Amino acid sequence: MSVSVLHCASAGFESACRIPALPASHRSHGLHGHSYFATVRSALPAGWAAFPGGEVEDLRARMAGTVAPLDHALLNDHLDEPTDENLARWVRSRLNVDVPGIVQVGVQSTTHSGVDLDGAGHAHVWRRYRFQAAHQLPNVPAGHQCGRMHGHGFEVILHANADLGERDLAIDYDHLDEVWAPLHFELNYRCLNDIPGLQNPTSENLSAWLWARLKPQLPELSWVTVYETGSSGANFNGQSYRIWKEMTLDSAVRLRHAPDGHPLAGTHGHTFTLRLHLAAPLDQVMGWTVDFGDVKSLFNPIFKRLDHHPLFEIANLPDGDAASIATWVLNEGGSVLPQIDRVDLYETRGCGAIVSRADSEELIPV
Repeated sequence: MSVSVLHCASAGFESACRIPALPASHRSHGLHGHSYFATVRSALPAGWAAFPGGEVEDLRARMAGTVAPLDHALLNDHLDEPTDENLARWVRSRLNVDVPGIVQVGVQSTTHSGVDLDGAGHAHVWRRYRFQAAHQLPNVPAGHQCGRMHGHGFEVILHANADLGERDLAIDYDHLDEVWAPLHFELNYRCLNDIPGLQNPTSENLSAWLWARLKPQLPELSWVTVYETGSSGANFNGQSYRIWKEMTLDSAVRLRHAPDGHPLAGTHGHTFTLRLHLAAPLDQVMGWTVDFGDVKSLFNPIFKRLDHHPLFEIANLPDGDAASIATWVLNEGGSVLPQIDRVDLYETRGCGAIVSRADSEELIPV
């Protein structure tokens, strides 16, 4: 199986800024501050890192060095208009000096908003919203837990391509708030089954319902992401659906190619974050692509081989770096869940690898 590999790294920084282009009455016009979080995804060539398997550690060091001048600084000393988009472009321009194959750079200024630059340099602004609602799935088999009325604290992320519109969406999070507000009123503290068009309110159907409502008001809309729980959800881009299931692994590793005396050569460990992405046509009766419960139960034997185990004892796992483990999961998981076409594995927040089938669509949402 041919796969593509992206290595990922991140770094945080604390900075103050003001956005002069905004009206004086806007809350971001005056001096204020954020705890920023920057990320990069790159298709690194073989031999770039100091040793095979050391890509994440070396990329993390590059990212930390890149944002170091911004930490505990006034961003206006480095950029005239330090919007999230301009910050992402600033970070990318400096990483480009010695990091090849960059396909995405992101800057997150709050826990619920940020900007991602895709491979073509388009800025996708995103904003996270929450609502509380009940639902039940009417077409599931008897005894299925989702057939009972239950509830979730749903989360929705709206992604908008700023380059498609006339507004400067990179700083205009307020516009996303405006188009979301009527939907929040309609969804929050409601039973979703009672809302026209949501009689079968799966994550996939909810994402498509939101897309249909939002796209006329927000032509720049790129994706709608729905979190049904903190560990599962769906993306819809107007044409295709994708779901994911996330879990954590507490595993021991060591890197076989790390030089003697290097910290990564010895036995160490991580609480890995593993996310399985699945793509399949929508089942028009069930309203889902794949049942989240099936994903969990079918993958569980593989999960048990990884969790609370030394991964270097797995015979056919070539190494303990994130890319090697993610590739192994993609191969093993695909044998029981052929819909899996992408695996994300993070050692720490934002630092790890994304492995996908070569013919799969590369999505920005994570």
